[in-house]
Amino acid sequence: MRQVSQESPDIFDFIMDLYHACGGKWDTLVTQCNITSEELASSLEYAAMFLCNLGNFYGEGDQKFVPDLTVEALQKIANISPKTKVGLEKIIGPLLAVPPFSLGYPSKNTQSSYYPGTELISQEEIAKVSEAMNKYPIGPENTRIPKLVEGGKPVYQLLQASAETGVPMNNLHELADGIFLVRGDHSEELSKVCIALTKAKEYAGNSKQTQLLVHYIECFRTGSLEAFQESQKAWVTDVSARVENLIGFIEPYRDPARIRSEWEAMIGIADPDETSRLKHFVESSTVIIRQLPWAVEGVNDGKGPFEKSLFEAPDFTSVHALAVCGSIVFEAANLPNYEYIRETCGFKNIVLANRLNANNNPKLPCHWVNPSELKRFKSSTHIVRFITTAIHELFGHGTGKLLSETAPGTYNFDKQNPPISPLSGKAVTSHYLPGQTWTSVFGKLAGTVEECRAILVSEYLMDNKELLGIFGYTDTSEITAEDLLYTTYLNIGVDGLQALEHYNFQNKAWGQVHHQAHFSILKYLLQDGAGVIQISHDPTTSTLTVHVDRTKILSHGKPALGRYLCRLHIWRCTAGVSSCKQFYEPMCAVEGVYEQWRQIVCSKPNPRWKFVQPNTFVKGGAVEVKVYEESNEGIIQSWAERGV
Repeated sequence: MRQVSQESPDIFDFIMDLYHACGGKWDTLVTQCNITSEELASSLEYAAMFLCNLGNFYGEGDQKFVPDLTVEALQKIANISPKTKVGLEKIIGPLLAVPPFSLGYPSKNTQSSYYPGTELISQEEIAKVSEAMNKYPIGPENTRIPKLVEGGKPVYQLLQASAETGVPMNNLHELADGIFLVRGDHSEELSKVCIALTKAKEYAGNSKQTQLLVHYIECFRTGSLEAFQESQKAWVTDVSARVENLIGFIEPYRDPARIRSEWEAMIGIADPDETSRLKHFVESSTVIIRQLPWAVEGVNDGKGPFEKSLFEAPDFTSVHALAVCGSIVFEAANLPNYEYIRETCGFKNIVLANRLNANNNPKLPCHWVNPSELKRFKSSTHIVRFITTAIHELFGHGTGKLLSETAPGTYNFDKQNPPISPLSGKAVTSHYLPGQTWTSVFGKLAGTVEECRAILVSEYLMDNKELLGIFGYTDTSEITAEDLLYTTYLNIGVDGLQALEHYNFQNKAWGQVHHQAHFSILKYLLQDGAGVIQISHDPTTSTLTVHVDRTKILSHGKPALGRYLCRLHIWRCTAGVSSCKQFYEPMCAVEGVYEQWRQIVCSKPNPRWKFVQPNTFVKGGAVEVKVYEESNEGIIQSWAERGV
């Protein structure tokens, strides 16, 4: 929460204190605090939404949300106890303040707790600190940078997350003039994490899990990202785990610079039946990779020069998430994010089955599909979501070879006879230099371009009947393979339109990389798909409707997706950041008719996801799972009884 906003931890404490003050009997606040039932409902709605996003900015879109309550109503509620009264006084200002409107580089309209404090820091100053960090074995993932002014000069503190405080054993403190390493960010919380992980070692199922926990503890105790990378090496080799986990500073989506990562954790129980089906899917990998648009027959076993020689089939597990800690409950993951570990040790794909199942909800509104198609769309869209998610993780994030000079004078491709680019028909002229990575070269573009590439792979392959047959969908099933292909293209339109809700028009910025990618794909098909997708716009009724020409899906839609996908893939493989930026940024621009569409989309917002999570308790040597009511009250109770 401290990574979201400075006030978020105190808002969390205020909500918990309110719960304990009324003993979870919220209805009593109406009479005790002299508030209306509507004011009580608004306070519970805010509290539950806050807990589900672990902060006062939405996990999807990064916009700030505030309680639909007056200051007077909040003060009445806080009067339930002296502790809550003091708690409200601490948070009332930032709780209700707008701006900031959203997360982003610190400015008058946006804020970022990766760069906390009252002194605004510029992108150039952030880059200056990064340059100093690069001279030492310090990664950015578990850091934050407050800017101070001392004696009229700017001073930058590089806060490193660790249980330990003080100067490290190597006495590294001043990285450069005015740039200082300060250990112990989140020290109190990480100390508790280390204690819990030490206890968990007693229950490790094998030596790899013990190794994993040892490296986790070392990382969270000292702040060492080398230790975290060692933990990931152990994690990817612990295949077919019955209990799967993720923990650490993992994804950089919420940092405006896209290099500092959010603390996340997940624990899930493997579903053996669904995992078995996914393993069959993995076994078809080599055949399917040969069908991607950059494949070349007779080169690299038919995969072409822009794929690794050996595709190491990853562990692919379907789990039922028991607990998820983060700003969103994600649908799936493909980890680790370190490319060298993926190439040398492998990677894992994890699908959260119970999160994906939530998409199968007939009550969810869909404003952008013609009413005549709505029933069929709702009966199949969750199936498309599951299959495209599986493809997205395995082939979207699992394919590609970064052409690199791995050490001075040593290359992972034939430098004298470089591969031919399918974009130009000529030999490639760029590659990654020693020490460069995908993220260091592409910067803030890396996250959204990689997600766009993965989404495109999943949509491009949805006409593959052998692939769909693995999941039980054929020409004769109740919902046919052709039905799923048609729904895929409807989804492209729906997802692209809905993404506009997460675009900040004031700052010309996207709040979430996946939504940015979805919009760009729709925009590209509208421009280059020869009418396979069209959007009808009726300004008088403020309606937008997606239309798909079924006859053009294979003749025009798939080739267009392939052209977009091939561009992103080749640029990624060859470090072609300049060409990628010139193409991709205009494809994400929201202007003209797209801005008109955005206004309509924002006028019909979808309800935000809220998930109530269970807790486990040990009673008499046995583990009990407690499930809570699916309501705002249930969400608050589950967090209160978690004892955080």
